[in-house]
Amino acid sequence: MPHPPWFEDRPPSAESCVVATLLARRAAESPEAICATFADGSRWTYGEAWTIARQAAAGLAQAGVSEGDRVLLFLPNGPSFLRAWFGASALGAVIAPLNVALRGETLRHAVVTADAAVMVCHAELAERLGEFDAGRLDTVILAGPGAAPEPLRTLAENLLRGEPALATASPQPWDIGAVLFTSGTTGRSKGVLCPYAHLAAAGAASHGYLGPHNRIYIYTPMFHTLALGAALSALAGGASMHLAPSFSAKTLWADVQAAGCNRLVGLLSSITSYLAASVDPDGKAPFDFTMMSPITPETAAFAKRQGFSYFAAFSMTEVSVPILTAVDSQAYGSCGRPRDGIEARIVDAHDQEVEVGAVGELILRASQPWTMNAGYLNDPAATAAAWRNGWFHTGDAFRRDAAGDYYFVDRMKDAIRRRGENISSQEVEREIAAYPGVLEVAVIGVPSPHGDQEVMAVIAPEEGAILSPEALTEFLAARCAHFMVPRFFRFMPVLPKTSTNKVTKEQLRRDAVTGDSWDREAQGLRLRARTLTS
Repeated sequence: MPHPPWFEDRPPSAESCVVATLLARRAAESPEAICATFADGSRWTYGEAWTIARQAAAGLAQAGVSEGDRVLLFLPNGPSFLRAWFGASALGAVIAPLNVALRGETLRHAVVTADAAVMVCHAELAERLGEFDAGRLDTVILAGPGAAPEPLRTLAENLLRGEPALATASPQPWDIGAVLFTSGTTGRSKGVLCPYAHLAAAGAASHGYLGPHNRIYIYTPMFHTLALGAALSALAGGASMHLAPSFSAKTLWADVQAAGCNRLVGLLSSITSYLAASVDPDGKAPFDFTMMSPITPETAAFAKRQGFSYFAAFSMTEVSVPILTAVDSQAYGSCGRPRDGIEARIVDAHDQEVEVGAVGELILRASQPWTMNAGYLNDPAATAAAWRNGWFHTGDAFRRDAAGDYYFVDRMKDAIRRRGENISSQEVEREIAAYPGVLEVAVIGVPSPHGDQEVMAVIAPEEGAILSPEALTEFLAARCAHFMVPRFFRFMPVLPKTSTNKVTKEQLRRDAVTGDSWDREAQGLRLRARTLTS
């Protein structure tokens, strides 16, 4: 049986993965079928979507975009994003969508790295472009009233609504469809070169079950692989999509229902845990199947109560959902097993496979060409470092059990080495997060006089909570191995984060032990291994 059951490992074709080709096909076969709906109540049929794509292609060409050029998209989920994306594909251009939370140096870095002359930008975001030298960017197509800061040329979005292009490009699966930027949790963000086949494989692995009778609710941002892949999978399956510009956990069930959706892009991380604790326990979800993580006894019971089946998966911008669980898996904490068409290994620093149960780096390769990233834009050093010995190195620490299930342990850079012991920062964070009054926590390794590292926890308390490091130490000593209990504690109102709301551990490592940090050993609290009698 294929794994997952809805996925077929086969050579990619333009008919199965290129946006413009899919739109043209759907417009010919079912022009009146719904392609997309939006928060303002508007909707596009497939026939309309293909016309809109050709209109936008003509407008982008008038703005100076040619086949193969990159186009920056600084837009939230909505009609403007789809118009620009569809138009770029019809023109044979490459989209480089940006996180709408970016500003200042992180925005400048992404704009300059993309090396694009044209941007389609939401009117309320344009002022941020005046904060820096935008490099080669010279033209901004503005979605909404106003003007981009000088010396940038401003064009109105109506340019993308003119006469449709008479001829369109014919991108192939191996052509780059998008440059997607990484989150930048371990350093500066990189522009990932994503061929059409890569995006389509990611979509088919996570959402390949979509068909003409489905509408998927996409609330995750379209500058992420998850949302782009889901949208592409909807086009491939003749389904429709609803693009939600924002997300509210409190109203998610009602929002999905109001949009007429029976599929959901996914329930991820803290969203799942929040919903499991807050949704009406006697209610039913407005969908019957979705991706969900993490899979724990609590979230599995939540899915059963709410009447939907689930699966979990592991992915990242550079790969195409290579590991998935079985449907309704009860391998708690597992990401699953490699999907069809993926080889996976867990290796040491020399790319030698480690033993079953041991922790190492996950490396991957695909059987079909172009179904993973084609490197990093203008960064040959990072590309060479990631693609070593014919395998893509994820930078993630994993272990595999005897049953063949894979478990995410940590980012390799987040693993801590203390006096001969390897420590997962995530395992320590999980225990600290269970302590009453902890809102969020990041565990890092800081330099030790012994030449390795000491464990440090940086904690943001809940509003009004007063946390005692002594009490935390006592709590953890009863739940963790002695060597895992942090030596240093630091308390902050809010942890520093990237624009995608991920904790910036690199900054915390640079700060290391600050003057306001509490040192357990300086207080005379030393933990030692328990001596066992034979």
